Amino acid sequence: MAVSAKPSSHWTGWAQWLALFTMTMDHVTRYVIPEGWGLEWVGSSVGRIAFPLFAAMVAWHGLFNTRNPMRYARRMLIIGMIAQLPYMLMPRESDAFILNICFTLATGLALGSLVRLGWQHYQQESIHFGWLLGGAAAGVTLWYLLGFWVEYSHYGLLLIPLLMFAMQALNDAERHFSARLWAGLAAFPVLWIAGQMNASDMAKSFTVGTCIVVLVLAAGVAQRIPTLQWTMPRRLWLAWYPGHFALIALWLLISGQFS
Repeated sequence: MAVSAKPSSHWTGWAQWLALFTMTMDHVTRYVIPEGWGLEWVGSSVGRIAFPLFAAMVAWHGLFNTRNPMRYARRMLIIGMIAQLPYMLMPRESDAFILNICFTLATGLALGSLVRLGWQHYQQESIHFGWLLGGAAAGVTLWYLLGFWVEYSHYGLLLIPLLMFAMQALNDAERHFSARLWAGLAAFPVLWIAGQMNASDMAKSFTVGTCIVVLVLAAGVAQRIPTLQWTMPRRLWLAWYPGHFALIALWLLISGQFS
């Protein structure tokens, strides 16, 4: 099968603003705005766009835009470590220790990249099947153990590897029926996992709908997305996640909402 040319990534410029806006709306309505305002629906609707959009951008960059996915994952881990303290200060129903979303994204990218790399080496006959099987067993063990400690749990860790598989299949699909059928089938696990990450029907619909949109982009629509004129500054992009949690924690401290 002929491999398609590198797809356009212009859509990620738009997605960055949307992901940060929907994430911030989710957290502000959850932690800052009083319950009496009746804005709980925001977290179950537009707030459910953020995580699949972040996951899609990470999967896309891991596939098409970075030469070193593991270094990309390490950068996310650094952001996650900086954000962990203010993240832990957010009020929650449970006192269980949970690692923030950056750890979910970084681990998902690492798992997806290692699976992809191992399969490529196996196809090139540069790695024995036994080593491939051992690596798969180690990856499954890491996924199972870490899934209890990260945000979005086991389903969240699976989303990026599945998105990488589906995006690659959709991008590489030729026009004949079998290639397009295979590419379409590759999207189903993504949509099933997306539907399992939330409880309410509204939340499921927004999460699944976001995944459908990014898969359509991977199928070729990304080439038609224009360049965004107001590109997000890199420092703002890197600082927003820990920074907005720090500001929320400061607000909660000033308003006396910490117990």
